[in-house]
Amino acid sequence: MIRIKSKSNSSSKKLSHKWFADDSVMLAKKLLGKTILKGSCEGIIVETEAYGTDSASHAHHITPRSKPMRDTYGAWYVYFTYGMHHCVNVTTNKNGVGAVLIRAVEPVRGIKIMQKRRSLKTGKQNIPVRNLCSGPAKLCQSFGITTRENVTPVGGDFAIYDAPDLPEKDIGSSARIGIKNGTELPWRFFIKDNPFVSRK
Repeated sequence: MIRIKSKSNSSSKKLSHKWFADDSVMLAKKLLGKTILKGSCEGIIVETEAYGTDSASHAHHITPRSKPMRDTYGAWYVYFTYGMHHCVNVTTNKNGVGAVLIRAVEPVRGIKIMQKRRSLKTGKQNIPVRNLCSGPAKLCQSFGITTRENVTPVGGDFAIYDAPDLPEKDIGSSARIGIKNGTELPWRFFIKDNPFVSRK
């Protein structure tokens, strides 16, 4: 079972704006093991998905909602889906179109706050730590992420901190989840055997 050491990495260096200039598929893998911090909540990224101009992407046809994928990099792209859930991405591809969906996080700090937020959303009490951020909607609920953060720069009080890149042998890949188009692309990446991944 592969787990990241459960300690705060927020003392590490924040990822710079230019770090996000590269291609979404490459960065989706490199984001694994990095730390996301918003307010007093902190966790380690264990699962991501890459999107570009492929048929499953919001940017397959640019709309007012998906313009950040074309017009920015190093910014948060947060959208509301199915009339009930938020999903959080970071924009990429300085000279093109792209974003990385953060699908799951291993909670490190602020767990009681995460549990309270998830309980308010679900009506359930004492939600297990393993179930707090094991999916994009759960992650946004736990961290209090909404469309207020959309198109704001990655940094400040809502940032991603650096950590060593994971060895290739520790990274799994598959088709992306919950899509009808683009299923031939193996653009979902996750830390193998990590219990906080959304789906095995």
